[in-house]
Amino acid sequence: MAALARIRPADGGQDVVTSGHVQNLEAFEDGTVRFQFTLRAGDPGDLVKQVRAAAEGATGVTSVKMNVQLPQMGPPSARGGGLKPGSVPAPTPKPDILADVRHVVAVSSGKGGVGKSMVAANLAAAFRTRGWRVGLLDADIYGPNIPIMFGEDRRPRVTGERGKEMIEPLEAHGVQLMSLGFLLDKEQPAIMRGPLITGILKQFLEQVAWGDLDLLVVDMPPGTGDAQLSLVQTIDVDGVVMVTTPQDVATGDVRRAVKMFERVNTRVLGVVENMSGLSCPHCGEVVDVFGAGGGERLANEMKLPFLGRVPLDPAVRSAGDEGSPTVLAAPESAAGAALSAVAAAVEANLGALVP
Repeated sequence: MAALARIRPADGGQDVVTSGHVQNLEAFEDGTVRFQFTLRAGDPGDLVKQVRAAAEGATGVTSVKMNVQLPQMGPPSARGGGLKPGSVPAPTPKPDILADVRHVVAVSSGKGGVGKSMVAANLAAAFRTRGWRVGLLDADIYGPNIPIMFGEDRRPRVTGERGKEMIEPLEAHGVQLMSLGFLLDKEQPAIMRGPLITGILKQFLEQVAWGDLDLLVVDMPPGTGDAQLSLVQTIDVDGVVMVTTPQDVATGDVRRAVKMFERVNTRVLGVVENMSGLSCPHCGEVVDVFGAGGGERLANEMKLPFLGRVPLDPAVRSAGDEGSPTVLAAPESAAGAALSAVAAAVEANLGALVP
């Protein structure tokens, strides 16, 4: 506690012990120290790093385990007109991980098969066309599809000296990419339990040389488990885009996922309804294969922004299989236009996060 009490925020206020940043500190006979550290809005981005270094430098300490609590974000202000490329606002304070990344947006669902990876890939590509420096992290360990969707199958390079190695992300269509799919053989399954998934996700956050990015998009796996909790506990996520299909079977799972993110104080930027209707190429009639309006009803019921509908469109399938996101391969298609509109809505909601 004495070592930690020497750490003060840059504004010269109270030290982190007196201010209540440090809570529930325990010290064990083997030299392990465990405590909770609450990061607050306005704290410098390197405060977590300073506190960890102070604890590790205390006499007799062999291991430090910090449970970092991220700042609780209040409700967004009125939704505004978005951001101009090159004028991305400063981020909310984050721990020392991803210090050069201005915004982190996760794409999640709670349910598999709703087009989450497709939305994540197209969001990343759409923001890149708007002049943002963009990275895309494929956190879907069991089903890493981002390599196929971006037409990239090279192995990433590892640089740096032993013990300080960094993985260089691959680049396709101007987007920095990292996925377990780049590290596995083509048909090799990822057979692993939850703790291993957590470790891989943390490695992709800490040991990938993402560089200076305006936006990192994280494609989450289905569910409300290890990967989702690890992400929000490791870094400050600016918001989550929830993807659903219209039918109740999907919206029910997404509703539970929204509740999970609310419980861990992570903002939900809005809901995207995917596969919302199929236009017959012969007569033009729209067939609601999975029902209609479920995503918008869910957004209204949960008082969340509705970010838009993406129709069932053969252009999405062909673009994904050919390794080029729809907003790049078929921007004039119904799905391409809809996905560009979703990106514009996300951009506007990100702009509302910062006064």
